[in-house]
Amino acid sequence: MKSKVFGLILLLTSSLASHHAAAEDAAPLMPQYSYYTLSPDITTNYVTQGKKLGYLRLQIDLMVSDPDLITKVEHHAPLIRDAIINIIGQQPEVKVKSLAGREEIRQECLNKVNELLIRETNQKLLTELLFTKYLYQ
Repeated sequence: MKSKVFGLILLLTSSLASHHAAAEDAAPLMPQYSYYTLSPDITTNYVTQGKKLGYLRLQIDLMVSDPDLITKVEHHAPLIRDAIINIIGQQPEVKVKSLAGREEIRQECLNKVNELLIRETNQKLLTELLFTKYLYQ
């Protein structure tokens, strides 16, 4: 009797183990998010209404869904910096200083950078573009 029970337990255990392994193989892989910080910070000016120049200092983190994409992002960092500086240089003071405007600028930067990277690499590299420091004067 003990050998029948042991055999049944062994059979159930191996069946569950093979079912678990098959479920792991069928499950989609979760993204392995990684970040790349543009260094040094971007410091540029923006459009003001008076004779005074407005300055904006940004630290930007770029999020990718696969750590292997970091090398491609790093390779294209000068292109990314240039695109962001061009976008910010065209922004009015009101937009730079408001929270809603800041989000619009961030989204515009993300879209433009992804558009440029798709042209260069034939793939969308960035999942997100984050302003981790945003100082204006």
